[in-house]
Amino acid sequence: MNEERKDILDMLAEGKITAAEAEQLIAALERDQPPVASSPDARPKGRAKYLRVLVDTQDDGESGRVNMRVPLQLLRAGVKLAALVPPQALGKINLELHKSGVPVDLTQLKPDQLEDLVDQLDEMTVEVDQPDAKVRIFCE
Repeated sequence: MNEERKDILDMLAEGKITAAEAEQLIAALERDQPPVASSPDARPKGRAKYLRVLVDTQDDGESGRVNMRVPLQLLRAGVKLAALVPPQALGKINLELHKSGVPVDLTQLKPDQLEDLVDQLDEMTVEVDQPDAKVRIFCE
């Protein structure tokens, strides 16, 4: 419990304010609180609409921030379009991805698997080369 809320409850217990006044003060405190960072556990249950990527960095006294929301509908459409690519082309794409160090097999990508991935995606932290950088990726 934060200190302000405790003070309000103490004033109520001492009879300095009424229950209605205490309720108004607590409501005002909650409005003044900064919003809590979104997390996968806090997101409403249902179909996720966005993939969120947040990056906070601190470098030589300067801070940087990236806040990106990618519509999952765009990813869903991309997976459906990938199903239209001829198998010969997918083989060439997979080979080039593998050469570039991306071990992805696009022939195995199916729309229902994307939904499973989105459903199971929890907040994760990605380690980066900068010691003061924090990366969060989650669905909302």
